[in-house]
Amino acid sequence: MVKKYNPKIFEQKIYNYWEKNNFLKNQFDDSKECFSIMVPPPNITGFLHIGHALQYTLIDILVRYNKMLGKNILCQVGLDHAGIATQILIEKKIFNETGKTKNHYSKKFLLDNIWKWKNKYSKIIFHQMKSLGLSTDWDKTRFTMDNKFIKSVRTIFITLYKKNLIYKKKRLIHWDLKLKTVISDLEVEHKKIQTKIWYIKYFFTEKIITLDKKNYLTVATTRPETLLADIAIAVNPLDKRYNNLIGKFVFVPIIKRKIPIIADNYAKITKGTGCVKISPAHDFNDYKIAIKHKLPLINILDLNGNILKTFQILNKNKNFININSNIPKNLQKIHFLKARKIIINEIINTGLLDICKTKYTLIPFSIRSNTITVPMLTDQWYLKTKMLSQDAINAVKKKKIVFFPKKYKNMFYSWMNNIQDWCISRQLIWGHKIPVWYDIKNNIYVGNNEKEIRKKYNLSQDISLKQDNNVLDTWFSSSLWTFITLNWPNNKKFFLFHPTNVIISGFDIIFFWISRMIMMTMYLVKDKNNVSQIPFKNIFLTGLIRDKKGNKMSKSKGNIINPIHFIQGTSDIKLIKKDKCYSFSDKNKIYGADALRFTLAALSSTGRDIYWDITRLEGYRNFCNKIWNASIFILKNIKYEFITIKKNLSLIDKWIWAEYHLIIENYTKALNTYRFDNASNILYNFVWNKFCDWYLEYSKIIFREKNQLNYTGTHYTLYNIFESLLRLSHPIIPFITEIIWQKIIKNKKNKTSIMIQSFPKINNDIFIEENIINIFNTFVNVITIIRNYRLEMNIKNNIKINLYIRNINDKFYLFLKKNISILKKFVNLNKIFFIEKDTHFPKKTLINNTKNIEFAIPLNNQIINQKKLLNKINEEINNNKKIMDYFKKNIQNTSFLSKAPKNIIKKYLQRFKKSKLLHKELLQKLFLIQNL
Repeated sequence: MVKKYNPKIFEQKIYNYWEKNNFLKNQFDDSKECFSIMVPPPNITGFLHIGHALQYTLIDILVRYNKMLGKNILCQVGLDHAGIATQILIEKKIFNETGKTKNHYSKKFLLDNIWKWKNKYSKIIFHQMKSLGLSTDWDKTRFTMDNKFIKSVRTIFITLYKKNLIYKKKRLIHWDLKLKTVISDLEVEHKKIQTKIWYIKYFFTEKIITLDKKNYLTVATTRPETLLADIAIAVNPLDKRYNNLIGKFVFVPIIKRKIPIIADNYAKITKGTGCVKISPAHDFNDYKIAIKHKLPLINILDLNGNILKTFQILNKNKNFININSNIPKNLQKIHFLKARKIIINEIINTGLLDICKTKYTLIPFSIRSNTITVPMLTDQWYLKTKMLSQDAINAVKKKKIVFFPKKYKNMFYSWMNNIQDWCISRQLIWGHKIPVWYDIKNNIYVGNNEKEIRKKYNLSQDISLKQDNNVLDTWFSSSLWTFITLNWPNNKKFFLFHPTNVIISGFDIIFFWISRMIMMTMYLVKDKNNVSQIPFKNIFLTGLIRDKKGNKMSKSKGNIINPIHFIQGTSDIKLIKKDKCYSFSDKNKIYGADALRFTLAALSSTGRDIYWDITRLEGYRNFCNKIWNASIFILKNIKYEFITIKKNLSLIDKWIWAEYHLIIENYTKALNTYRFDNASNILYNFVWNKFCDWYLEYSKIIFREKNQLNYTGTHYTLYNIFESLLRLSHPIIPFITEIIWQKIIKNKKNKTSIMIQSFPKINNDIFIEENIINIFNTFVNVITIIRNYRLEMNIKNNIKINLYIRNINDKFYLFLKKNISILKKFVNLNKIFFIEKDTHFPKKTLINNTKNIEFAIPLNNQIINQKKLLNKINEEINNNKKIMDYFKKNIQNTSFLSKAPKNIIKKYLQRFKKSKLLHKELLQKLFLIQNL
């Protein structure tokens, strides 16, 4: 093996080896248990970011773990067409390259560009997945717009329509004026924006006055242009100021429309003026009131956000009727923001403005285009969800589906209990075409194609048919991912892998994707007994990775991380200037996939936020390097003739086996409960702190001594634990474990891999004494304290020192007697003296204890530099005294004690007490050193 750990040399070769020799494919065996998992399909909009890397790492850990448990594996990978996001991206790309908008080129031109982009970025994305080590059968890759998927989606739409679950209706929706499409409630973000609120006078149509002697009502609005669509004024029936006016009428300013004053609890007595204007075609709350009171709906906007020429009134058949134009000419065909200014000026000029205020108001913005959305009455396709959501809720309540962490279950319930019918249509070009055709009278025909429809409904060629221009919401096709990708319903082995075992996803798409997958799957997929099938048994939701400043990562902020930069490094100047998340030195360094995977697994806590920390990545690269160096030592020193001999195991051999048994148990438990952070920490602590820092150091001493009594036992233990440890670590760090395992394995078969070896189990052949861990941990404590003494007293490692031990128990005494040479070599001791319990230690010694065992190190001028040490201790005393005085001053200050929180006072008292004890210890050391 090369001396320096450089993952770039071998990681790509290892993955090619797995792929070439079919280790990524599953050899199906009827006798084996099955494990299946779906990889959330990434959008084709660009390269994967660190959030994808987190999820795919955790997925691959489970895949490799279950593969080593001997299960049949299905890890389904693919891509999502991402309707809105992709179309925005390509339209922007075309505009930047040609200056043309979608109004200047054909649909075909746009679609051709999208497919070229898809073909390019699918290769980039799959390369990234492979670089991360994702173990999947690439021959089974799917795309949400491949031919099979298109056919399945179309069939499912038709099925749901026939079951009366899909319908078309004119409703108020969120309209994105930039993208010219409806967007979901979930795609709207309300931002606090400083806005003006205009208080406008609405005069009564009769000679009546309010209690405060006014012949008008004052109504507050942030959108004065919507007064053109007003159909009522609402007041609270309990509001004594206005309840005598209910049933009366007012004139809408400017247009003089006569509208009623109605009673509704929606109007709050203490909010604003207590009067609310109702324009239901342009406000969601107003829409509910209009439906409740059976009021008409008046639309004044076209889909571009311009004021119409004529008012559109929605009739009983939910169709718009154009009436004689009475929208003022100066407002017609102009954008509503321009109309707003004209209306405000006219209101001011006619004395209808009471007052204008400025305050922060929540304004709806489209997450997709970052522009203000407007409520708009449009015809859209909807999926009924009430029945579907109840089945999904019941599945979770009955624990057929389990959330990890549990806290997200309540979030799921809250959403599902209040779910509205799902608007599944979008006004886009890119996506699944809705399988609906219309004749000239707008009669609806649903089917796979025009030919089928004509035959089914006996329509002649004289009757013109036109397909719906809309496409389906991206999440509609994505919600079918778990079963369409498995070729449902024509796959004989479908129910062996479905429901899948677990889905790993971000908590932020519980509503977009997780909930909808459960609803759609349970309605559509039934077993042979017609029982609804769930899409997955467990849901593990990760937090969102944020940058070091706590910001959510986004391309617009320039803080997105491409995981390949960490794996392979980059010196691209453009990227260095653009990205703000990490420095040039970070980017230019090669960390490797294993270090990145380990970091992501370790950061995968149960919280909602995961803060990216480059120092953790650096630390875990060092961890991989530690394993690399350990393997070099083992390869150089191991004698293969001893690796099967279980005789002559020393107590230290048995200690490391005992510790390793605990690790296997706890590590397995962590993986089984999706605590990847715990699994990583368990592995790290054992490898670094126990195996490398202690057992390897012990092995070095044994190999140098060549003590035949311990020699064979050490070979057996060192080799077998390390080989087993490689298998244990493989799910998290697959590349380094593969290459090392290939080097150390003896009598290996041709074309084999660590990934198809069995997962480690407890070695019951090795007898473990009950107190063995306690005995060796005491031994470790003794060595650690002596090493710390050497550092404190500046005693060089090459100077031998004496050690006195008192009050030692029989078991530890026997252990030390057997391993006296080991202890001496660990801390470079000269002589060890065991003294009786009541015997005093020699003078001029440093004394300490651990586990009730006392020991002392005698000091003299031959082993320390007295002058240098005195200066060091005096400096420590002075620094500690400053700290002690600071806390003393505060805890004696009555003003501080009366005002400070109790926890702060307690903390200060503890710090003062600790400083006092340290002061006493330092004085004792000073006295000891002065009197040598």
